[in-house]
Amino acid sequence: MSELKVGSCGCGAVRFKTSAALREVIYCHCSQCRKQSGHFYAATNVSEAELELEGTDSITWYRSSDVARRGFCRVCGSALFWKHDGLDTISVMAGAFDMPSGLAGGSHIFVSDKGDYYSIDDGLPQFPRSTPTVAVADS
Repeated sequence: MSELKVGSCGCGAVRFKTSAALREVIYCHCSQCRKQSGHFYAATNVSEAELELEGTDSITWYRSSDVARRGFCRVCGSALFWKHDGLDTISVMAGAFDMPSGLAGGSHIFVSDKGDYYSIDDGLPQFPRSTPTVAVADS
């Protein structure tokens, strides 16, 4: 097991914790992520069974595609989760973790759909759509 990682939404109505190993952070530049967040998403991933949630009554799930949904705090509006149907993992927004998070960037996906007001110059791998190992929904 890894070190305990904890996090929450902006107002604290939703809290989470896990001791599971977290995936590297994937930066998603698809139009859905940009429109929901105002920029791009930065998310890690963990087994859903290894993510302990508190305040689930404050989570609203938005069906964003035929195969995925996005979870956010209904009180403060913080984007928190992305869940692909049928998979046993859940993406957690990297910025929702308390610091130090210990997270590190891994790659950028949907770079062909990125906003025209910024550049990606951190040296991480970039993919027009996704990596071969990251499940995504059609954007």
